[in-house]
Amino acid sequence: MNASHQTVLTKPTSGAAAVMAQEIWQRYHKHRNDEETENELVQKYTPLVSAVMARLAMTLPDHVDRDDLYSTGLIGLLQALRNYNPACGTSFETYARVRVRGAMLDELRRMDWVPRTIHEKARRVKAVMGELEQKFGRAPTEAQMAKAMKLTLKEYTELLDEVRPAAFVCLDAVASSEESDSGPLYEVIADTACDNPVEQASNNELKSVILDRLKELPEMQRKVLSLYYLEDMHLREIAEVFGLTESRICQIHSQAILGIRGFLQRFESGLAKKPATAARA
Repeated sequence: MNASHQTVLTKPTSGAAAVMAQEIWQRYHKHRNDEETENELVQKYTPLVSAVMARLAMTLPDHVDRDDLYSTGLIGLLQALRNYNPACGTSFETYARVRVRGAMLDELRRMDWVPRTIHEKARRVKAVMGELEQKFGRAPTEAQMAKAMKLTLKEYTELLDEVRPAAFVCLDAVASSEESDSGPLYEVIADTACDNPVEQASNNELKSVILDRLKELPEMQRKVLSLYYLEDMHLREIAEVFGLTESRICQIHSQAILGIRGFLQRFESGLAKKPATAARA
């Protein structure tokens, strides 16, 4: 990976820099065809592409061309700039991060970088999780999963490592034809360019289901997901926080994400009810 792709996204600056940024945006919204202003904004938010790229790169095999993926992210950033509607109240950084990541994931799907056998194994893990959850009324432990799959605990954690590529993209990727006819799950996040009340109500309900589901996960899984997705920490950094290996954090992340994805599929199919977290709190 080129060094330029490893740029760290810094926090927004205040004072003169913030005023300057606001002036650029005002100029851009006033003159949409101003290529010079558009290029200024692209350069300003290029570190965001680098940050998204750095997080995805941790799960990519060596044969994936990072430069092509980075270029795809830049295209996603440009599309985000042209489609962003500031009147909707969502920050551009939040909007662009979803669009850039989505563009990169679309490119990865085009490359078909995750073998079919990995998807099949991931589906098997999700199916067993669903069966055990119905049996126990809660998310199963790794030991329970291993026993149900007739594996040793070591073999099960090795399986989690094996399906990790599918787990890292599964909340964003299009469900395979064998699973569902639904579109990309990252589209459950409300489009800031769309204010359709029916879609907003549906999206809000789904986000509520995900939030309630997160509350039902084991504490360690919740902490790992929170640090990774909300605090933007790398797996290596999370591992240092808990005094564990990066591989172990990957396993915890994979089990949590596969469980959430499996639950969402069952919920959307009417096979699972909204988590009753309040009753078990």
